[in-house]
Amino acid sequence: VMAKADSENIVFDYLINQLSHSKFIEKIIIATTTNKNDDLIVEFAKKNHIEFFRGDETDVLDRYYQCAKNFSSDNILRVTSDNPLIDPTVVDDLIMNYQKISCDYASTNLIRTYPYGIDAEIFSFSTLEKTWKNATLPSEREHVSPYMKKNSNIFKQFNLKNKIKVPLVRLTIDRKEDLELFRIIISKISERPILMDDILKLYNNESELFEINSYIDSSEGYNKSIKYDKEFLRNQDNQL
Repeated sequence: VMAKADSENIVFDYLINQLSHSKFIEKIIIATTTNKNDDLIVEFAKKNHIEFFRGDETDVLDRYYQCAKNFSSDNILRVTSDNPLIDPTVVDDLIMNYQKISCDYASTNLIRTYPYGIDAEIFSFSTLEKTWKNATLPSEREHVSPYMKKNSNIFKQFNLKNKIKVPLVRLTIDRKEDLELFRIIISKISERPILMDDILKLYNNESELFEINSYIDSSEGYNKSIKYDKEFLRNQDNQL
């Protein structure tokens, strides 16, 4: 997130700018870790007058819970910092539906109809607290919301479905190829904020650009934590 995006901005600048165009977000808070190397993120937050909170690196669920508690947040919109092309209009659509339906958990990817990287989810503080108390698996602690997604009998859910069928291109940044594609996209689209429709127009005109990272498994991180779940459950069985 601290990588150069263009001559003037880093990746994080783009994320904050995209979110700043939301009509409904009341406050942006950066929930980073207590690791020394994340001092850079704290410096970025201070420089840009953005609220921040520092917590556990791997137990991200605890970090979110403690952050929300610290800021007395009633509702939490979660956007990960590796998604700097998040579309503020999609975010606002999600927020409106969350409020209208009055659900516990709303997401753009319970059933994926948006590109990877156009990802956001909202949950109430009570949903977060219940999850924090009951989630035990490593994947549930690291990825914050799997426990919410798995328990539709406990949490009233809503999935925001895209109105049109679109290619599920990869717009998130985990690898150097992702960063390269991101730099190409921001150099070819002059409008700010960059909307999903702008990216899809680029895709329709120059689809070959998006092949650079198409081989990467977008579920890689979560699948890795599932392996830790199996190890965790084996250890639990051994203790019994």
